[in-house]
Amino acid sequence: MRIMGLDVGEKRIGVAVSDPLGWTAQGIGVIRGDQPRAQIMEQLKKLVQEYRVERIVVGLPRNMNGTLGKQGQRVLDFAREIGAELELPVETWDERLSTASAEKVLLSADLSRARRRKIIDKMAAVIILQSYLDSRFRS
Repeated sequence: MRIMGLDVGEKRIGVAVSDPLGWTAQGIGVIRGDQPRAQIMEQLKKLVQEYRVERIVVGLPRNMNGTLGKQGQRVLDFAREIGAELELPVETWDERLSTASAEKVLLSADLSRARRRKIIDKMAAVIILQSYLDSRFRS
């Protein structure tokens, strides 16, 4: 079963998918988040069909104390909308520090700032999805 992971930001949405067995996450791209919602849903729908996705995991930004802020509520609303529009199960996953982890990985790869900026959202989606996949195998 393939699972899609999303890192939802105000400007960009990082996208990752699992391998068919659900063991590893691979980044597949970034969707502009500042376009009309219908266009975002259409792009997600195409990716779901292309990769035969059966479940979506959306990174949920929480404050360090575990509470939801304004962005967290926005992502929750978006996750519900995705589930209704794509008719797939959607789960949220705590994404605290996923972008910081992605930045650390990209810095260790010695990528330029411009290159990091282009792929950080995709890398954050990979980290969110891989964390989710790993938790499934531990339990």
